Amino acid sequence: MKKIFGSIQYNAPVVLTFSVISLVVLIVGMITSHSSTWLLFSVYRSSFADPLAYLRIFTHVLGHVSFEHFFSNFLMLLMLGPILEERYGGRQMIYLIVFTAFITGLFQIIFFSTALTGASGIVFMFMMLSGFTSLKRGKIPLTLILLVFIFIGREVFYGITLDDNISRTTHIIGGICGAIFGFLINKRSILNG
Repeated sequence: MKKIFGSIQYNAPVVLTFSVISLVVLIVGMITSHSSTWLLFSVYRSSFADPLAYLRIFTHVLGHVSFEHFFSNFLMLLMLGPILEERYGGRQMIYLIVFTAFITGLFQIIFFSTALTGASGIVFMFMMLSGFTSLKRGKIPLTLILLVFIFIGREVFYGITLDDNISRTTHIIGGICGAIFGFLINKRSILNG
């Protein structure tokens, strides 16, 4: 871990770098009246001839439309990310973030005509993945089971009852990615009793 300013450590380089890049993207977006966010950091249906369409499938997780939007995502990322990065390693976290960005971006393009911007799919992937950090051989934590039911139940309920311009589908897909990753990464501990 790199030390900055004496004894302060850059303890979770993937999560911290992701956060800093997203903050810079937000500030540049605000300076450009969000035209840079729309052009590079929002995923939406567009022509397959547009080379940026392929980039946006991955980069939409870096874009945010306001400081409130940014902070609501990155408070959770900064709480869960360092624990996950320490447990699974930086390289694996990069793979998980990129894969989740790709899946949520692709799903958005295929099934929705609206734009998607923000890291909420990554946040929900982290939330579900965090439920797997306390696995012991052959035992599934009750907290993980409750997390799955409460998470899915809440997102389905809010999706039906609220019209708040929040992509509940992205939350669910991110959570499913986290659950799948958690199971695959910890398969040996789950299956061997």
